[in-house]
Amino acid sequence: MSRRCELTGKAPMTGNNVSHAKNRTRRRFLPNLNDVSLQSETLGRSFKFRIAASALRTVDHRGGLDAFLAKAKDTDLSPAALKVKRDIEKAQATA
Repeated sequence: MSRRCELTGKAPMTGNNVSHAKNRTRRRFLPNLNDVSLQSETLGRSFKFRIAASALRTVDHRGGLDAFLAKAKDTDLSPAALKVKRDIEKAQATA
């Protein structure tokens, strides 16, 4: 399982640990990933995603999973999230 947010594409970054003596050693900054179930109002069911805590706040701010995916770029989404986005668009087009 990769350490990548399924909705925003946030991934590990690299940097330095810097000691008091200014010695530098490489380190990784990992995203704060959580397993969550998000509810889609259009489809009437929930979906499990592994997303960053910041992405969860953004989903709440935008008004839910449907609104978030409507504005999200396809390049940032995982294949599972992209499939959900297409299903939501299809359901909204027929309704």
